[in-house]
Amino acid sequence: MIKKGLAIFMADDDTDDLFLFKNALDEVSTEVFLTVASDGQHLMERLEQDTPPCPDFILLDLNMPRKNGFECLAELKQSEKFKGIPVVIFSTSGDSDAVEKAFHSGASRFAKKPRSFKKLKSLIKELLAINWKQNTIYSLKNGFLLSG
Repeated sequence: MIKKGLAIFMADDDTDDLFLFKNALDEVSTEVFLTVASDGQHLMERLEQDTPPCPDFILLDLNMPRKNGFECLAELKQSEKFKGIPVVIFSTSGDSDAVEKAFHSGASRFAKKPRSFKKLKSLIKELLAINWKQNTIYSLKNGFLLSG
């Protein structure tokens, strides 16, 4: 079941990926508020502003200019204000070292960017069905890596 009124922040420097994600999200749910940032630095600036709602979760690409995903994740998890916000690493890399590093750095989940629009919509449905208020700890082998 997709929860209504969720707020998502997404940091990704690839405008095509952002465009596809927005379109897929619009097809899946019209009741999700998406705030986008062009990189990790821009994400942190947007989070510091009080205008958008506090996100239910953050989607974070790894390879971005100015502040990459791992740098941003570390900053989020060291911040008293933001450390409780779940972070999903959303990357083209499904490299096991990246997955393990994300897990040990405090990410809530890791999702490899799907290659098809249909799989992207399926992944978004999976993300929107998660109860982000619950602080469930997953293992690397069970639940951390999302399939879409």
